Amino acid sequence: MTGPAPSATARRILTAELLAVGSELTTGETRDANGGELAASLAAAGVAVRRIVALPDRLDLVVAAFLEALAEVDLVVSTGGLGPTPDDLTREALAAAVGEVPTVDPGLEDWLRAMFARRGIPLPAVNLKQAWRIPSAASIPNENGTAPGWWVDRPDGRIAVLLPGPPRELRPMWTEWAMPRLRERGIGDGRVVRVLRTYGIGESSVVETLGEAMFRAANPVVATYARADWLDVRISAVDEVEPGGRTRPAADVVAAAESRIREVLAGYVRAEGEATWGDVVGAVATAQGVTFATTEAGSGGALAGLLSDVPQLVEAVIHPAGAVPDAGAGQDAIADPGGTDAAPSPLIAAAREVARRAGVPVGLAVAVRADGPHTLVRAALIVPWAVAGEEPLLDLRLFAHGSHGRLRAAVAAAAFLAEILQRGPSGTP
Repeated sequence: MTGPAPSATARRILTAELLAVGSELTTGETRDANGGELAASLAAAGVAVRRIVALPDRLDLVVAAFLEALAEVDLVVSTGGLGPTPDDLTREALAAAVGEVPTVDPGLEDWLRAMFARRGIPLPAVNLKQAWRIPSAASIPNENGTAPGWWVDRPDGRIAVLLPGPPRELRPMWTEWAMPRLRERGIGDGRVVRVLRTYGIGESSVVETLGEAMFRAANPVVATYARADWLDVRISAVDEVEPGGRTRPAADVVAAAESRIREVLAGYVRAEGEATWGDVVGAVATAQGVTFATTEAGSGGALAGLLSDVPQLVEAVIHPAGAVPDAGAGQDAIADPGGTDAAPSPLIAAAREVARRAGVPVGLAVAVRADGPHTLVRAALIVPWAVAGEEPLLDLRLFAHGSHGRLRAAVAAAAFLAEILQRGPSGTP
């Protein structure tokens, strides 16, 4: 797929706007799954995203949005509206905004016809618009769909990037094609970003513990982001000119802030960057050289889903609420997670049984139950170094319910498992 050479106009990409096009977004039938990912990618590169805008399939509104964005920011990225149907209007909108006429690109037409030929069908006439290109556009290859993207250079150095809506198509087009070219062009303010993932402490407590002054500083910028499974502390900084003219690199500014945050939040920082709970559990299981099995009741399989990519998880058993099989009967597991070696609780017995059946040294049993607006989660863990009667136990009441409560219960169980494994034989349950 070919197109014009990139513009030689020097303009560093410092600001951006994201346009999500599709009436399914503005009617609430579908949520924009792309805006957050693109914004995070740009923010990590030091680009300030001014707005993320959802637009219906109306030509006048999309044209107006392109005109406004191309007058105010360095980069505008649109998602959606590149399909073959009459309501897919993003190409037409950008063409109108820049005053150009789209025509069929012979190379794109050949590519489309070859793709449909491999499927054993002729190219439908309606799909031919997906081979359109305007003179200022370079086509962005789409290896997973029939909608090539556009990269449009403006005379003033601004850039418009058009991407399809399906994430499976968009992600490689953005990460493997568009972002490398943006970096070549000059993207961001040289900002260095570090994300620390914390667990077990609330957002207000983090602010209070670190001190308000840290969050009001201009460089580094420290902010918290509460997610379903983590509380992220994001540190970002640019190079800093100190008295006397000496430049302090952004990496040094971030490192100093990170060191201070880790010191103050000791015990709460559990991961970094985009790490998942599966990554955390997998790492500590590898460090201890153990494999494990889980059994869960009442969580809808949330724990198994959270740890599905962990290779050390040998077996994951899922049961409905109110029962922990192979261990006596169910609600006792919620009422009393404890027990003795002679008369273990249902949870301890279930943890032992799932480990025995899977042939692994570590077994985790989790029981979850709704309690009005709250979710109760209890867990028992069998590890080789715990003596009978002193098995590690978890007992929490979470201020969440429904699917969110079940997810938080799974996160609590994963954090419990990771913490006990990390302590190892020398730790105290």
